[in-house]
Amino acid sequence: MTIRIGANPIGWSNDDMLELGGETPLEVCLSEAREAGFVGMELGNKFPRDAQALKTALAPFKMACISGWYSAELLLRDAQAEMTALRPHLDLLKAMGSNVLVFAETSNAIHGDRSKPLSQRPVMKAGDWAAYGRRVTEVAERTLEEGVRLVYHHHMGTIVQSEADIDAFMNATGDAAHLLLDTGHATWGGADPAALARRYRNRISHVHTKDVRREVMNKAKAEDWSFLDSVLAGVYTVPGDGMVDFVSVFKELPDYHGWVVIEAEQDPKKANPLVYAKMGYANLTRFLKEAGLR
Repeated sequence: MTIRIGANPIGWSNDDMLELGGETPLEVCLSEAREAGFVGMELGNKFPRDAQALKTALAPFKMACISGWYSAELLLRDAQAEMTALRPHLDLLKAMGSNVLVFAETSNAIHGDRSKPLSQRPVMKAGDWAAYGRRVTEVAERTLEEGVRLVYHHHMGTIVQSEADIDAFMNATGDAAHLLLDTGHATWGGADPAALARRYRNRISHVHTKDVRREVMNKAKAEDWSFLDSVLAGVYTVPGDGMVDFVSVFKELPDYHGWVVIEAEQDPKKANPLVYAKMGYANLTRFLKEAGLR
């Protein structure tokens, strides 16, 4: 598969703060995403979770189902229990022809809690990574046997946030487990997304492109805001509207094939979703061309 450009509905309706875009119908999200140029969508809270109903919802807009976020709890249960919990979501992805599973540990995550600043996010002890990595690898091997690649989403407010966390995770997991490179979370987490792309290019099978507003990020760090308060203040935006050097990132992924997804959560009342979707799509297309990927 060549590179295809998709979107995440979080720019229209937020999954962590349901009041953000809560009034926006799914049909508006899909029609505006299509108008902006996107050919696929990741799942969000307003999407049907029955395969036939989901196909019916996407078909009028000629949208592919890219994947969907899965909240894992492998710190609390073994791989078999995780597979049991995962089964309905995995079966839905398979029925929709999706070949990647967006996977993140959320058993102790704080990104959805406005009362907790990011300084309180969970941090793994060095000695705990090996066992956790074995569990993730087992799940990844089992989903891959069914044709779906596990791509781990490093994320602010979780155990895989910093560059050191990403390195520890990748070192602890086997080849079946791949990385979802998220430019926004990497940048805010203190990593250089281009360096991550270079280091793990052979194990990157999904890319989320969000940009970061430097001044908001710096203030969030200085005043120790929560993840959601930072989002409300506009820490994230679409590609080309912040500090991330996307061309440098894409140049480090010369053989990448798959989806490149704009996942840039903002307050839709402050950042009109259609306006930003069109801006992000135009900028992202240009960056990919400049990097020689389109």
